[in-house]
Amino acid sequence: MNLDRLRILKEGRDKEGPVVYWMSRDQRVRDNRALAIAQEMALESRSPLGVVFSLAEEFLGAAVRQYGFMLRGLQEVERDLLEVGIPFLLLRGDPGEEVSKFAEENGVCALITDFSPLKAKRSWTGDVVDRLEIPIYEVDAHNIVPCWRASPKQEYAARTFRPKLKRLLPQFCGELPDIRVHPHPWDHGGGVDWDRLLRDLNVDRSVPEVDWIKPGEMGAATALNRFLRGKLSSYDRDRNDPTIDGQSNLSPYLHFGMISAARVALEVYRSGADPVSRAAFLEELVVRRELSDNFCLYNRRYDSFDAFPDWAKVTLNAHRGDPRERLYDQKELERGETHDDLWNAAQKEMVLRGKMHGYMRMYWAKKILEWTESPQEALRIAIYLNDRYELDGRDPSGYTGIAWSIGAVHDRAWGEREIFGKVRYMSYKGAKSKFDVGSYIDRVASLG
Repeated sequence: MNLDRLRILKEGRDKEGPVVYWMSRDQRVRDNRALAIAQEMALESRSPLGVVFSLAEEFLGAAVRQYGFMLRGLQEVERDLLEVGIPFLLLRGDPGEEVSKFAEENGVCALITDFSPLKAKRSWTGDVVDRLEIPIYEVDAHNIVPCWRASPKQEYAARTFRPKLKRLLPQFCGELPDIRVHPHPWDHGGGVDWDRLLRDLNVDRSVPEVDWIKPGEMGAATALNRFLRGKLSSYDRDRNDPTIDGQSNLSPYLHFGMISAARVALEVYRSGADPVSRAAFLEELVVRRELSDNFCLYNRRYDSFDAFPDWAKVTLNAHRGDPRERLYDQKELERGETHDDLWNAAQKEMVLRGKMHGYMRMYWAKKILEWTESPQEALRIAIYLNDRYELDGRDPSGYTGIAWSIGAVHDRAWGEREIFGKVRYMSYKGAKSKFDVGSYIDRVASLG
């Protein structure tokens, strides 16, 4: 086991007791390096091992769409853990409080958690570190190269990050771990009543669940196999055409950690697909996705105007007073009531399916900047809509993608124009030159 992906959050007193993995961002049993390290520690000390998940019933605007997808995946986690003799415990309430309370009441000797750069998880983890007097460790089981090892600072762009990442990839691309049947049992009572939990959950139910995607590790594995067999070889050609089902559809699974990015990268690398398409996909999966974690880790203001590069703030400020031909408020945008039928279709796709095509997400966010009173207002609305409707919302890639679209994070200066200043512009005409806009609009209209 490569312990270079682990970091000590708190030294503590050695004592007997169970080892606990606090699962949060990486909701899977297979290929889970945080869980594997926790089991290794438990085996060395001949201790019981348990997995806890603390359910916060309010999280960054998530609705029953996201909670339902997550909980159905966790039900699969509970079943898979049972097969290897590891109990799964679901806690409810503030994770910082509940995980600490659980550890104290159960005499936990060591706590391992997975890594997230987002402020909410970092705050919860900080509370646990402050409350407990046991060893606490953090493992980056989400990225191929641990985020804090890939770079010690916020990277300016993919071109500055890519060589650092590639230099470290051989060190962290070892075999993915297996979880063994745990020989030291911990009888911790019955399982979770998942149907009742979903029924009684006090969350926003106005954004319904979707049925086109199956949650959990098995659903993720099926989606990956479908992509490898039918889409990967043409990925470079098809990925930016919203009229073609050419994307992997793995982002919801990656967001919830239902599949390991390292597993996806390994299977793509092993495939016999077109090398150009493989390289294009791995650039998105590894470099761009891990660059998003870098941005959110080292810039605590990742969801604000202050996170934009200085040159972008200057140019956007210089154009604040530019006249807007059209202005829309949040409700009009949420309902898709603009003059732009392409934008309306993208918004409708997100509302109905919980996943907007990647190319359209860029166009969608840039038009919000064009049609609102300020970059701050555009950023706020884009984050609200993304996190409310997208299955993969509330994610570093989402915050970074919106910051790229509105504030040129990881981008360069372009020719100056009204409203955008030197921030990259996208137009309806440009979209028409890339794909059949009418076909995309018709396809979305058929969704209902």
